[in-house]
Amino acid sequence: MALAVKSSIKTLVKKRKMRISGDFWKALDERITWKVKRASDRAKANGRKTLRGADL
Repeated sequence: MALAVKSSIKTLVKKRKMRISGDFWKALDERITWKVKRASDRAKANGRKTLRGADL
């Protein structure tokens, strides 16, 4: 599942004069999934149903 806007990331990477390997996208989706799960656990532990920037 693509969780990130690839075109925006590609633009950022190009500005930094870098390239993207094929395995980058899967690793990025896994990292985003992990971060969201962790943030939601933190919000729940604090009695909230809303994720905040501080949860990251």
